[in-house]
Amino acid sequence: MKTTGIRILTRADLERLLSLEDCIAAVEKAFALHAHKKSLAPGLLHIDVPQADGEFHIKCGGLELEEIYACLKMSGGYFANPARFGLPSIQSTILLWSGKTGSPLACMDGIHITIYRTGAATAVAAKYLARRDSATVGIFGCGNQGRIQLRALNLCFSLKKVYVYDVDAQAKEKYAREMSELLQLEVLPASNVEQAARARDIIVACTPARKFYLEDRFIAPGTFIAAVGADSPGKQELEPTLFRRAKIVVDILEQCVQVGELQHPMRAGLTTMQDVHGELGQVIIGDIPGRTSDDEIIVFDTTGTAIQDCATAALAYRRAVAQGVGQVIQLF
Repeated sequence: MKTTGIRILTRADLERLLSLEDCIAAVEKAFALHAHKKSLAPGLLHIDVPQADGEFHIKCGGLELEEIYACLKMSGGYFANPARFGLPSIQSTILLWSGKTGSPLACMDGIHITIYRTGAATAVAAKYLARRDSATVGIFGCGNQGRIQLRALNLCFSLKKVYVYDVDAQAKEKYAREMSELLQLEVLPASNVEQAARARDIIVACTPARKFYLEDRFIAPGTFIAAVGADSPGKQELEPTLFRRAKIVVDILEQCVQVGELQHPMRAGLTTMQDVHGELGQVIIGDIPGRTSDDEIIVFDTTGTAIQDCATAALAYRRAVAQGVGQVIQLF
């Protein structure tokens, strides 16, 4: 039987193949295709491993791109790993298949793609939902995701000042110093949550918090908030009452209800599915309006989706084939 083999792509390979700009374009296209009903039902499975203080996220789905592709990503979240074993807290692998033949095409590192496609989703959402003159940003969480979020936003807006906050004081000082130099921006460590949040045009929450820290009273009219951190049961960054005065846009509604920031106001009876304005893809293709006034508070609840993974993985695979990057092995 004729097969093409499966291509192994390392993180170093993906860094050569994919830029942040590439990922922003791919993610925008993925959400638009989903809104046009050209996605293969994105799904999510969550597995807790309490014996080891860990969890797994398994995301699968597909897209009708130049060809049909399907992908599956499995990520392990073990947040004590750095202290216990000197290992990363999140480790991830993506598998890509042909939607035409069912043949496995590639196995690749999932971390680079996850980091980039998550930052890309915020940039795409902000493009459609934040005020176009947005110039100030509040970033919560100073790890890899906090860095890529600011890099992505900086590609789409003329930013002037950024406030960053992290419970680790050394991390926020380091972030401010390094990102100021990298982006030639004024990036300042905030002394508290309120200072980082109040009167910012754009707020990005990307921490593993399990109790809200962004209080309703901190959020000014006109703010765009990307709620990135809540992607499993129990995670929470926003005070639920904020949802009563915000326009709510989601990546995938079913996922956000289950594991996103939406789980909390819905459980408290403050929000229903009917209160959700719609999905980002619907805004992108013009089925529903985005921002309609400068005073609107808009929350983008993003849990991360398989269609984002599929779009970026497929792009990386096509480029790898064209450039001869990666190792090809025969499984059968």
